[in-house]
Amino acid sequence: MTTDAAALKGNWNYPTSLKFGVGRIKELPDHCKALGLKRPLLITDPGLAGLPMIKEAIARNEAAGIPTGLYSEVQGNPVGKNVDDGVKVYKAGNHDGVIAFGGGSALDAAKAVALMVGQTRPIWDFEDIGDWWTRVNAAGIAPIIAVPTTSGTGSEVGRASVITDESNHTKKIIFHPKMLPAIVIDDPELTVGLPPHITAATGMDALSHCLEAYCAPGFHPLADGIALEGMRLVAENLPAAVKDGKNLVARANMMAAASMGATAFQKGLGGMHAISHPLGALYNTHHGLTNAVVMPYVLDFNRKAIDERMTRLARFLGLPTPGFKGVMEWVLQLRKEISIPHTLREIGVDDKRVDEVAKAAEADPSAGGNPIKVGANELGKIFVAGLNGTLAA
Repeated sequence: MTTDAAALKGNWNYPTSLKFGVGRIKELPDHCKALGLKRPLLITDPGLAGLPMIKEAIARNEAAGIPTGLYSEVQGNPVGKNVDDGVKVYKAGNHDGVIAFGGGSALDAAKAVALMVGQTRPIWDFEDIGDWWTRVNAAGIAPIIAVPTTSGTGSEVGRASVITDESNHTKKIIFHPKMLPAIVIDDPELTVGLPPHITAATGMDALSHCLEAYCAPGFHPLADGIALEGMRLVAENLPAAVKDGKNLVARANMMAAASMGATAFQKGLGGMHAISHPLGALYNTHHGLTNAVVMPYVLDFNRKAIDERMTRLARFLGLPTPGFKGVMEWVLQLRKEISIPHTLREIGVDDKRVDEVAKAAEADPSAGGNPIKVGANELGKIFVAGLNGTLAA
């Protein structure tokens, strides 16, 4: 712990107005009216577009005198074209706001559409680099209501979107403070239909957010506290949610943990996300699943820098084995219990692009939050360890 009082400073922000509870999706028309939305565009993915929850949400708005459009051409790991096409639909329908409805990909794409409807520059000009966000015409950003249907990314409480640039197959973080949704409807009932493997992968994404934020250097006790409680909720509820998808208590706690993870990671992320982002762009792997697979290899690499924190985490979680070893045992056992593969090869990643992945990981903004400074060399070694399943601990 630091003994320098001058280092104990920071600028902290809590996220948006969040309406949490079973059945609260019924309040959607009220929240549209509260924001003055008279003709919103609901943005989701193709898998959700035909489901009753989307049809009912649109019908509920229609009954309240709020005609609502639908755009659903959003792929997993959304690309720039998905955003461009959404902007065209928004403008053609003369819409006045966005309802971001779905998992992380749909939420990210929807937030990016809301950003871009009022811009004249290309989306890549707003990448999260330096002060690039100041290039945005903030007055042109459409108001957003976010409705998550998975418990993982926490994009509903975030001020950024991860969008893949098709021209060079890189994931880019697009950022502006006003991309933060004005209202979030967190209804655990909407996650009941998620299959076990998606529940597992998205839940591990929530864990990776909490864990990397907790390990990130810097003074942010608010984020650390949220991250710790988020990890406790994951430990106590993710296996139950995977085993019985109708367990609304487990579903609710996981939904809370997801929002907490994305709140905490304003402190920073690290090697898990730095490696996961290029793998998603190059191999189209599921983001949460990729984070889950690389998790122990990044922890292993960072051990010297996080030993003290892992001792506290093991104690907080009540793990049978103390310290770093106890946390590693817990992560490996949790992955096994919910059927997360142990190596990257098992999710379709090969060793043909090691240098490319390593260089892209080094350039990823998440790399800067790793507890131990990492470049392409170090990230490449972690990547290879994840391919081969090699752990020192």
